[in-house]
Amino acid sequence: MTVDDVMGQEAGTRTAHRTCPLCEAGCALRLDLDDAGRVLRVTGDEQDPFSKGYICPKGAVLGKLDEDPDRLRRPLLRQDGEFREVSWDEAFAAVDAGLSEVISRHGRDAVALYFGNPTFHTIGAYLYRQAITQALGSKNVYSASTVDQMPKQVAGGLMFGDAMAIGVPDLDHTDHLLILGANPVESNGSLCAAPDFAGRLKALRRRGGKLVVVDPRFTRTAALADEHLSVRPGTDPLLLMAMVHTVLDEGLDRTHLEVSGLEQLRELARGFPPEVVGPVCGIAPETIVRTARELAAAPTAAIYARIGTCTTEFGTVAQWLVDVLNTLTGNLDRRGGVMFAETAALEIFRAGPAFSTGKWHSRVRGLPEVLGELPVATLADEMETSGEGQVRALVTVAGNPASSAPNAPRLARAVEGLEFVVCVDPYLNETTRLADVILPPPRTLQSSHFDFLVQIIMVRNYARYSRAILPLDDDQRSEAEILARLMLITAGLGAGAEPARAEEMFLDQLGITGEAADALDGEDGTEKILDALLRAGGYGLSLKALLDAPHGLDLGPLQPRLPALLRTPDSRVDLAPPQLVAEAERLRTCLDAEPPEFVLIGRRHLRSNNSWLHNVKELRGGTNLCTLQIHPGDAARLGLDATTPALIGSAVGELTVPIEITDTIMPGVVSLPHGWGHQDSTQQVARRDPGVNANTLTDDAVLDGVSGTAVFNGVPVTVRAAPQGQGA
Repeated sequence: MTVDDVMGQEAGTRTAHRTCPLCEAGCALRLDLDDAGRVLRVTGDEQDPFSKGYICPKGAVLGKLDEDPDRLRRPLLRQDGEFREVSWDEAFAAVDAGLSEVISRHGRDAVALYFGNPTFHTIGAYLYRQAITQALGSKNVYSASTVDQMPKQVAGGLMFGDAMAIGVPDLDHTDHLLILGANPVESNGSLCAAPDFAGRLKALRRRGGKLVVVDPRFTRTAALADEHLSVRPGTDPLLLMAMVHTVLDEGLDRTHLEVSGLEQLRELARGFPPEVVGPVCGIAPETIVRTARELAAAPTAAIYARIGTCTTEFGTVAQWLVDVLNTLTGNLDRRGGVMFAETAALEIFRAGPAFSTGKWHSRVRGLPEVLGELPVATLADEMETSGEGQVRALVTVAGNPASSAPNAPRLARAVEGLEFVVCVDPYLNETTRLADVILPPPRTLQSSHFDFLVQIIMVRNYARYSRAILPLDDDQRSEAEILARLMLITAGLGAGAEPARAEEMFLDQLGITGEAADALDGEDGTEKILDALLRAGGYGLSLKALLDAPHGLDLGPLQPRLPALLRTPDSRVDLAPPQLVAEAERLRTCLDAEPPEFVLIGRRHLRSNNSWLHNVKELRGGTNLCTLQIHPGDAARLGLDATTPALIGSAVGELTVPIEITDTIMPGVVSLPHGWGHQDSTQQVARRDPGVNANTLTDDAVLDGVSGTAVFNGVPVTVRAAPQGQGA
């Protein structure tokens, strides 16, 4: 504790510090607690060199979320159709019996694993997700990646040979920033860890730089921009290809890297001239040309594109073209452009063979494996279709696929029909209510924290470790212990195996045994594993080094890392990977396609995050509402007004939802936020205003053709007034 902490304390309180785990910004927090461990106040940690005291509304109520009375504390076991609390030993015995029965009768592929978004933001879940996967040995592995960022990783894998080579914009030094399909002022950034993203954008403009935002909605991010371009959802890759066409056609390319495939790319781009693309994407051809010229002419420039471009039918093509343009304009791996972070604890995993896909394929639809997993959009197929290899059991860790997957109602029905389901989760939600066993991890403040994912995507190299602030009670188990026991059970070692055995197996996979293992620091196995990874990391740090720096370690600005990071066969940036060239040829068909009357997109809320932050009353209300946004012209044409709910339908479902008429959305586009639909929830605050689940409308039959990612943006829908008496 620092002198400032002591002087700032009130009598009977103490101060603690930790990293906020709620999103990818990785902000540092200062928490004031009373003698009973209750959080009195949460503020930003002004001594942290990365977030510098910034805090968002979600971080400010971390204490309320942590103390949520609806959180589960003890394991639940379903008996005679009802849940009852049981001991941990009884719960693990039930998990062992249930999974062993399915495996013995149907084989290991009959058990599916699903890892949710928070597994990237807790130390135990991140460390053990791969261990559990390897121990089980099933081909049926799924995660939130294929409803989110997988196109970015696949594009990086094909261009650079390393799917973990995720370029981030050097926000603090760039002169020109082009943002597509992202709203970081409300999301706090995604695949780009940048605390106070809005402040960094304002600083960009103050120093004379230019900010351009491409989005079908006029978002809070667009409001900060010099220029906002409304684009038809799903056509971003067409816009980007027309920009590539302009750069190459006008000789504006100035790449400084060794590349391959340039001539093939040039030939491909000739088929996407701005005058043809412009009418399709809704942006004037002359604006496309000017945007490309300004990007190429800027002293430094960066393109940042996120979920609005990832979760489309050509999401991987879009992400590829983002880095193609970053490369052609000379801004890849360059200060002020797009760069690659050097991680403090993950560099040991960077080496290896070049990225590839399709090591196996899904049983029903023949979809290729990507990064060791299959698209979650085909999970229901694997559960419903009988035959050898049919999924008959499910293990979820920090995930709610019955809400977050495309065509979610179908998946929920499929999960309900399984023989056995076990969930590691602190809540009863749309998925866990279908479980046979629920294993609840402890509260956030009872858990240590090191954000491995954020290490890969930081706009400045940095490291911070937070030990648990509050102790575990006797009837609780750490998340790491829960997952270690799950790993041992799936490995066939039984419910009685000691968790320390999992730690030994983990370190053995890293090649750390004997005296080297004994020399590691840490109060538990998780800390020892972290210590091992830090020592092998890019900076040669240790657990002690992080413990000695409670406000975080500034490891310096991003530095050029190519060609050292490249894992391509010729050690060059591949501008024309065959899979992406083939997909771009398919993209041509969009130039002649008749657009639907309406398409659906999602939207971010500053005070929300996926499906698990709607139970905090301080975050509800205001603009954090589940409404269907529609343009005034469209509303008038359909006879809708603010008191009239709309009936919105798609190929797989329909919803009745209240409307919000706004000129911030372009005509022909409607928007629903994701993560709602809590009608069956036991969370008291969330169910008072449950909203509707947008994934009742998303189609699990339509996927990105390369990564298998579900399509949540640009979904064709119909919209009309709901029948009289049918309320939202």
